[in-house]
Parts: sequence; C-alpha cells; structure tokens
Amino acid sequence: MSLGVADRELLDAAFRLAERGRAGASPNPMVGAVVVKDGKIVGSGWHRKAGEPHAEILALQAAGESARGATLYVTLEPCSHVGRTGPCADAVIAAGIRRVVAAATDANPAISGEGFRKLEQAGIDLLRDADPARDERLNETFRTFVTAGRPFVTLKMATSLDGKTATSTGHSRWISGEGSRATVQLLREQHDALAVGIGTVMQDDPRLSRRLGWRADPPLLRVIFDRTLRLPLHARLFQDPSPVIVVTMDPPEAVAVRGLERRGVEVMAVADGAPGIADALSRLARRGVSSMLLEGGPALAASFVAARLVDRWVGFVAPILVGGDHAPGAIGGAGVRDLDLAPRLTSVEVDRIGRDVVLTGRIA
Repeated sequence: MSLGVADRELLDAAFRLAERGRAGASPNPMVGAVVVKDGKIVGSGWHRKAGEPHAEILALQAAGESARGATLYVTLEPCSHVGRTGPCADAVIAAGIRRVVAAATDANPAISGEGFRKLEQAGIDLLRDADPARDERLNETFRTFVTAGRPFVTLKMATSLDGKTATSTGHSRWISGEGSRATVQLLREQHDALAVGIGTVMQDDPRLSRRLGWRADPPLLRVIFDRTLRLPLHARLFQDPSPVIVVTMDPPEAVAVRGLERRGVEVMAVADGAPGIADALSRLARRGVSSMLLEGGPALAASFVAARLVDRWVGFVAPILVGGDHAPGAIGGAGVRDLDLAPRLTSVEVDRIGRDVVLTGRIA
C-alpha cells in the first residue's frame, strides 16, 4: 500500500533526522523517528551512536504520555533483539503507539521482519512504504556489512580531466580544488577506516587523519596495504594517535613486523591477490569496521576493482590537462581487454564543487 501525502511528508521528516547519524551511527544503521498525534509532531529522535538509545526510544521519550494512541513514523523496522540496548519493538508496544508507518525491513538476516511481526501481533496498525529504495540508499553501508560480512568500500579519486592523478614526476598537490579536499575530509568522518597503498605513503607521506572533529570515537582506523613491509617508522601518519593496521603478504618478514609492532602497528598477514583482500575485509568487519574509504593509489585501486570489492566511486575531476605517457592514472594494473568487461557505474550523480566536477556512482 502506497503512502498518502501526509504520511509521506512525515516519513520524509524522519529521513531528515536519520541523516544526522551519518558520522556517528556506525556500525549500526542510520534511523530517524517521529511521533505524531492529532497531526502534530510530539516527539522525534535519531540514532546518534552505537550503544546509545535508538531513534524510536528517543522519540518515545520526547513524546511521553502523548505517545499513547499516536502514530510512529520510522525509517527502519524497529529492532526486536537485545543488543547493547533493549528491543525497540517492545518499547513501541509498551508506549501505546496505535499505528506505525515504516520505510524498510531490517537488512540483518538474523532478525529481519521479527520487529514487524511483534508489532502486528500486538494489534498495532502497520503501514509499510511500498518503495523502500530510499532506505536502501541511506543504509547501504549497513546492508553490505550485515549481508556480505565486509565493510562497504568507497573508492575516492582526484584526477585531471585526462584521468591523471599526478604528473610524470609524481607531483600531485593539488589536482583538486579546496572545496573538493574539504569534501574528502567529510568522507573521512563518515567512514570507519581509511585505506591507502604503500606507494601513496612513500610518495606523499600523508597524515591520513580526520580534521573536522566531528567523530573522535571510535578513532579513524588507518589501513596500509604494504606487501613487503616498507612502511617507514618515521612516516607522518604516526603523528596522529589513531590506530594503524598494515596488511601484508603471508608470511611476513619477522624483523620488519617487530619494528612496526614496537611503533604500535598491528600487522595483518593475508594471501596474495583478491582472496587476500577479501580476507582482510572480512577480518576488519569482525572488529566492527562497517565502511572503508579507499584513497589510493592506482595499484591498490586496480586490485580492489579487479576483486569486485568496490561498492561506490567518488571521483573529483579537475579541469586541467596533465598529459604524459608515464603520469599515473586513477586505476593501474593491466586493465580490461574488452570494454564489455569493464565495470560500469550505476545511479550516477554529477555535481560541482568550485571548479571541479564530482561524479558519484555505484559499481555494478
């Protein structure tokens, strides 16, 4: 059953609230909720941080006694299990909510649909949105995390108009404009981990830090893909106290491992190629990493694309021409031999940030 105009507007309000959790809700989904009685919003909330009250609980607390006989608009199925907080479905029933308008079913296969069943068994009138695509976009990170058992991977690239990420001499600062670089900082706040290849560390010596101050807990996890353990112990990234994991080939060189561990680095040894990348992502997910921002360089990007482990592409394209047969491009490696085999973007969005064009899409 499709929603009426009033229901749609109130569910829109819940979605706007849910967006506020983009930099803090992980590894939980972003959720927003509003309680409405007699046509007025009497309570609202959004999930701010894992371990803190869910959106429905905050909305019900704000509504108080006004929740009895009211309608709850929520972007995601109320949870039915006991985790770090109690079941939201039970709280909705206890508050005396008469009607629930919800956008999507929980993607977690272990609990999907159980919250809705609880509400209906309690006699609550349940209206489901016939088009849950908006929640699928809102919580694509969470859906990948709980269904695929790995972090949602965003590949970010800044290139010239002719697809170069640096000059033939390695000069890359700055291809993109100031606004684009500020947007990258926003992306870092929205991801649990930031990954680069050792080539990027050796060439640019980046700090790999969050700088907006929106999200301090948990700290940004820096993941360095370093096949031969070349990470310098004096690299600038060690100026930031956030944790560092080095992903290397199995078996790693013991002396280099000891030096990195003395620097506080965790060394994760995996097999070579796509199976190793998939193993590393699975192991990161088991420690609660639900999203990872992949910032380069071209060899690492090529490995992730070839392994089909990139979910979203964010490309900042600057209106400059670099040229050069030996200037690096966004994607290295052998590439595809046939255009029919090339990964293609879907749901492409085009925007402008200053002089740059920004293309965002999902990799099919």
